[in-house]
This record gives sequence, structure tokens and C-alpha cells, in this order.
Amino acid sequence: MALNFTDASVSELIESGKPVVVDLWATWCGPCKRLIPVIEKLAEEYEGRVVIGKYNVDEENDLASANRIMSIPTLLFFKNGQQVKELRMTGAQPEDAVKANIEKLLAL
Repeated sequence: MALNFTDASVSELIESGKPVVVDLWATWCGPCKRLIPVIEKLAEEYEGRVVIGKYNVDEENDLASANRIMSIPTLLFFKNGQQVKELRMTGAQPEDAVKANIEKLLAL
């Protein structure tokens, strides 16, 4: 199951150095809703290897502001406390594309 990130929890996880995938979304966003089943499935599949969760931009904003999020959904990928900018994804993405980026993240 995907975690529900807050500014405090996501910062702590990123700083831990673990691989982290953050789905920035909002409840009113149609493409965000289409991405929910993909995120949930991949969170289960990669449990124990990658921390995957959702970050509601209407409830939290430090991470969104720091990363200049202009549109949602946006997926951010972190490893060793740093964002892997070349893996960043914007818009509703197919499962295989997100999975490919998670595999790239793990290979770093």
C-alpha cells in the first residue's frame, strides 16, 4: 500500500537515503486519479525495496515548492538523499513506464 506523505515524513525518508518515489497529486485532479491504481500496485510490488507514496499538494506544500511543481501528477524519484532529476515524470503515466524508472532508480 502506498504511504500518505506529509512534508515531515517525506523529508525524513528522503534523508534516510532509501529509494523513494513521491506521487504529487490532488483529489480534484483527473489524471492523478488514473495514476492511483498504478502507484498502489507498484508500492506493493516494491515493498521493502522502494518507499512509494502519495503527497497531496493541497494539504502539504514544502516539497512541491522546493521542487517547483507546476503541474500534477508529478512523480519524483530520490536516492541517497538526492532527487534523481532525469527520472522525474509529469502527467498520468502507464505502469510500465513508472516501473522502468523504479528499476533505473534501484540500479543507481
